[in-house]
Amino acid sequence: MMNIKRREFLLFLSGFAGTVALSSLQSCNFSGLQSSPKSLNFKPLKGPLPVPTDGIAPAQQITEYSSYEILDDLVLPEGFTYDAIAQWGDPVGDSRFGYNNDYLSFIETVPNEGYLVINFEYVSAGTWMQTYPLVIQKPLPLEAVKAGMSTASRGEAPTTINAFALPDNNPLKAQIQQICEEALIDQGLGVISLRQTPEGQWERTNSPADRRISGISGLKDGRYLKATGPGVKIFQKQQMQGYRDGLGDRIIGTFGNCAGGTTPWGTVLSAEENFQSQVSEPVYADGSSFDPGEVSFNLADNRLHGQGNVLGLAGNKYGWIVEIDPTDPNDYGTKHTWLGRYRHEAVGVRVESGKPLAFYSGCDRQGGHLYKFVSQEVVTNPTDKGNSQLLSEGQLYGAKFNPDGTGTWIPLTPETAVNPQLPSQLVGNVISLPQRQPPTTARQRNQRQGGYFIGDRDEQIQTFKQQFKTLGDLYVGNPEEKQGAILIDAHYAANAAGVTCTARPEDTIIAPDGSLYIAFTAGGSASEGGPDNRIFTGPNGETPYPFGWIFRLNEDDNEPASLTFTWEKLAVGGEPTEGGLGFSNPDNLLVDSGNNLWMVTDVSTGGLNRAVPSRVDDSGQAIGLAQQMGIFGNNSIWFIPTSGPDAGKAYLFGLGPMECETTGPFLTPDERTLFLAVQHPGETNGIRMNRATETREFAMLTIEGEEFIQTRQVPLGSNWPTKQPNDPPLPAVVAIRRLDSQAIPPRMTSI
Repeated sequence: MMNIKRREFLLFLSGFAGTVALSSLQSCNFSGLQSSPKSLNFKPLKGPLPVPTDGIAPAQQITEYSSYEILDDLVLPEGFTYDAIAQWGDPVGDSRFGYNNDYLSFIETVPNEGYLVINFEYVSAGTWMQTYPLVIQKPLPLEAVKAGMSTASRGEAPTTINAFALPDNNPLKAQIQQICEEALIDQGLGVISLRQTPEGQWERTNSPADRRISGISGLKDGRYLKATGPGVKIFQKQQMQGYRDGLGDRIIGTFGNCAGGTTPWGTVLSAEENFQSQVSEPVYADGSSFDPGEVSFNLADNRLHGQGNVLGLAGNKYGWIVEIDPTDPNDYGTKHTWLGRYRHEAVGVRVESGKPLAFYSGCDRQGGHLYKFVSQEVVTNPTDKGNSQLLSEGQLYGAKFNPDGTGTWIPLTPETAVNPQLPSQLVGNVISLPQRQPPTTARQRNQRQGGYFIGDRDEQIQTFKQQFKTLGDLYVGNPEEKQGAILIDAHYAANAAGVTCTARPEDTIIAPDGSLYIAFTAGGSASEGGPDNRIFTGPNGETPYPFGWIFRLNEDDNEPASLTFTWEKLAVGGEPTEGGLGFSNPDNLLVDSGNNLWMVTDVSTGGLNRAVPSRVDDSGQAIGLAQQMGIFGNNSIWFIPTSGPDAGKAYLFGLGPMECETTGPFLTPDERTLFLAVQHPGETNGIRMNRATETREFAMLTIEGEEFIQTRQVPLGSNWPTKQPNDPPLPAVVAIRRLDSQAIPPRMTSI
């Protein structure tokens, strides 16, 4: 049934959370009912999918699950409640609470009071444009821009235009800029001050430190972001192969802010993820940006891309980790270029006295990599705010996973050998590599070369290795400039160096023992790449495997700066009958004080509750796993004990509203509040009108593999969080608490 048997799972966890008795290991069995342990302080929810921990006997599952109603609400176990504490459009400083809140970090200043830092990732174009006039109370010139674009193209109805190239006095350019500025205001970071009332609710205190750091900070207000590390040399160059924005090392704004991390000294790290939708990702060999026209302004009913185009933003200044101190009202963020530029998701922060910093992050794309930054100097005091200076000098590495459970860290330096993975080793059989001509003459070395090409044959890789021996052969400039260019082009440089192509690493979090949890969300392929087909397999060897995994990585000798490691699969998504734990697409992770895992899921909006009327197509062939995604229902919250007799089981703790993603779980120090971000409710259908609901059918399986049809009631769109008919859906941050005011995490008993 499974490659990751529960005995192996428990043996693996025993090194993390204490010894697990042999009697427990011998009695472990995934089949049949797994009742809730006595130490579990909540009754697991009944989701749409039968799981071993739902408390329902297998013989009763067909009866219990033949019909199911999806709710447009954040559903929690009995005895728990939530309060919405901030939502899109609320005032924050001299701006507003942004859209699609993601990572959350609570920095306590005194007991039950402190600062909540919020990431705002992107705007869900269709729903954002539909609801903006209702929420922000002013119009957007959408129709005027569409008409102007049509006029500019002589009567056609294009969806794209290079607004950057329009004259500054062109009214269409001003209208496009208005739309883009409003969209970028709704991205970035927010800081709000909170305190808890005696009744347990949280309220805003609106301190002078409350502020927004948006996608246009610095554009008109002088609140530029700063930068450190070798990338600064590239930003400051007067002569470059590509586009120069004239700002030197000053940076306008931050956007695409997805997951993040929190340091022991009280700063918050924000990860810029899908910046490539707004500015160009590829760069020239000297690290300079492509022209803003490479990513045109793109407007359609459900699309609003190229927001940096009209503003002339330099693409090489986005895709970084941003650090802010929420307690400093004048801190608008610093981008640390030693941490690399790629589609960042999360930052796993490891800080120990007498040792270098080790920061881990993943690149959320099919074929993206796991990275580690190691500081040059060591930590003296983990709570000293001067530790931020350690991020200005160090080394970036990429992880090479070996199929035998070992691995190495490959430094991304000019001296590193070129040795890409072969396309035949990857799901989808493609890899993207820096586009260069062989440096046969000095003149060719200085030619303007950049971007990437797609390698789809192993023979191409062999030729590439013959033409370029080291990463330094792929980039130009003096040694420091080459290092800066490599960091700016980190994804393609890592591909060239042979860093393992992985399966969308969406979270990295450090456990108390120093080990690293990694959420790999999905193992499919895309036009630019896919994961290693020897590593990222399903429980029965399936590739592609769309349901995801949680890995655990241990540095050799438990040293942050180690260049070797071991890795194991901790948990796997998918149906229980096929070896999964009952969830799909693990995303943000949280480790509580009892060393238990909390996890939220990231099923893409298009897959949520998508009908699965049959497991076979019209020709009688089994449908692909990705076509079965709808069985998992709405995105969800799970609790996974890591010690005691129930270690390795997954218990359903929460279900999100319609068409949303649950993100950024963060516990207060006393663990009596769980902050949670609910982003993009109603992303597919927008406002739920007149309680609209659709009936869909799903071909389901009990945990013992018996087939049945489920009739499911699915709301169309969302009215969350007000839940009032025809109200617009609003991304919002909530505070979850127990009605009895006790700690949220269960105190799991060991055996």
